[in-house]
Amino acid sequence: MIHCFKLCGYNIVLDIASGSIHTVDDLAYDVIRSYELVLDGKDVSVLVARVFALHPGVSEDEILEVVSDIEGLRNRGKLFSPDTYKDVAGAVCNAPLSALCLNVSHVCNMSCAYCFAGCGEVGGVGSDGTQVDGSTAFSSQSVPHTNNSELMSLDTAKRAVDFLVAHSGDRKNLDIDFFGGEPLLNWQVVKDTVAYAREIERSKSGKKFRFTLTTNGLLIDDDVINFTNNQIHNVVLSLDGRPEVHDAMRKLPGGEGSYSAVVDNIKKLVDARRGKGYYIRGTFTRENLDFVNDILHIASLGFKEISMEPVVGGLRVGTDRDEKAEEPSSCFTTSDLNELCAQYETLAVEMLRLKKLDRGFNFYHFNLDLSEGPCVHKRVAGCGVGTEYMAVTPSGELYPCHQFIGDSRFLLGDVWRGVVNKTLQNQFGGCSIYSRPECRDCWARFYCSGGCAANAYYDSGSINGVYEFGCELLKKRIECAIMMKVASDPTSLKSN
Repeated sequence: MIHCFKLCGYNIVLDIASGSIHTVDDLAYDVIRSYELVLDGKDVSVLVARVFALHPGVSEDEILEVVSDIEGLRNRGKLFSPDTYKDVAGAVCNAPLSALCLNVSHVCNMSCAYCFAGCGEVGGVGSDGTQVDGSTAFSSQSVPHTNNSELMSLDTAKRAVDFLVAHSGDRKNLDIDFFGGEPLLNWQVVKDTVAYAREIERSKSGKKFRFTLTTNGLLIDDDVINFTNNQIHNVVLSLDGRPEVHDAMRKLPGGEGSYSAVVDNIKKLVDARRGKGYYIRGTFTRENLDFVNDILHIASLGFKEISMEPVVGGLRVGTDRDEKAEEPSSCFTTSDLNELCAQYETLAVEMLRLKKLDRGFNFYHFNLDLSEGPCVHKRVAGCGVGTEYMAVTPSGELYPCHQFIGDSRFLLGDVWRGVVNKTLQNQFGGCSIYSRPECRDCWARFYCSGGCAANAYYDSGSINGVYEFGCELLKKRIECAIMMKVASDPTSLKSN
């Protein structure tokens, strides 16, 4: 199976199973697209007749020469190669645990309109009963974390680390994400959890930990900066772009925007990390369909590692799909799809231009490793939600990932008893591109691995479904990423 597309003046052919990419002239492009007639048992003369209709000025010998090139690539496994990875999907269910998302805080000092945890309604009040009102209400050390079901205790965090180690099998490298809510509202527990994991490393357990911290940036101070530089592998920092766009969605509980309160903090932390081990992570909505301008604004601030995610409608933690709240005006509709795809193309062209000016930056969704890339296991099964990866609530409950937290139908167990709902875990373990009917013949399946199970569930009603709107955006991002690779190192079909 192949995927052919034209973008920014390039004719590009992707061989789905092998991942081989070819840039070709117009004649080769149309011969390749017609070659599937031969695969379907048609005589080559049928292919020649079709191509003649598209290119009346070429000779039959020219067409047959391209056919010969195609057959040579096919014999070498670089074109029309078979999908031989289906058997790998069955190994997912037995894969050991490798990562935990620790929701150390279900309290937040912002009230973001698009928050997946219930439109900003995950906390907002400190453990002493005080309303969190932004950067002045708390220092990063001032929130008590005992006797509060919204903030994870150190005992629970330690137990989560023990659970990860105990169920990691022979995996050496383990990942822990500190998430929320706002994890800096429980900062001491974050630091003490890291210290506990480092003790396990020193005990000759054979385990190594990598830590990620996701923060809205309000409570970043010198202690946070120093600790993250020494101990945290990656820091994800929330910034939505232009001040007016950021402030419209990412508000402090008092209603004012948060841009001015966070941007200097974020700059200070990134500068201290010397530009390594961070991502500026934004969200765009229907209110800023021109989101490329927000990405470029972030880049103009000097940030080189940028991710900008489309808001996902319908995600309401703890609600049944049939009882979803009415979609807010910030959620996309199908009528927005063409504009959003055009924006990604605009971004790709602009990034290539800036790169030539030595002002380039990385955009997370355009990062595509064509030579190595994820292993076959990840291409087939994705993030391993519910099996290799789980989320832990402040009280120690286990969910397949943070987007399922609060929905009792997806409660797996807890860090003391372990996974109790084995049936549910097996259902997640069985998720792959081969368990989703929409994915089986999709050209993008080895790049998206079936997409997000949570998005699929809350959109389609099944973890084996797909989030169709998100699929279309992802396909466009993949095409743009491939085009950018081709623009940097174009290769013709005949040279292969």
